[in-house]
Amino acid sequence: MRLGLLIAILFGVAALAAGLVIGLYYHKKSGAGEIKLIGEVARVDTKLDPEGTVIVFGELWRAKSRSGASIAAQTRVRVVGFEDHLTLVEVCD
Repeated sequence: MRLGLLIAILFGVAALAAGLVIGLYYHKKSGAGEIKLIGEVARVDTKLDPEGTVIVFGELWRAKSRSGASIAAQTRVRVVGFEDHLTLVEVCD
């Protein structure tokens, strides 16, 4: 009786763990698709001097000022391209 209960509990825990792994797999972001951020407006999260972070569509991206100039936090910027693993931005007019 106890062995059957133990097996049922272990099976249930394994099923929950498998469900969690499968759920996380389907929720992950794909890094293989085309990035369609060029032209989008972002907000500087940490000062770009010339590198920092920006928020685009609620996501945090590492960014760099295209001109190399410093851009203060909370400034609205536009995504103009990508260089290496950085988003290139410039100040919105």
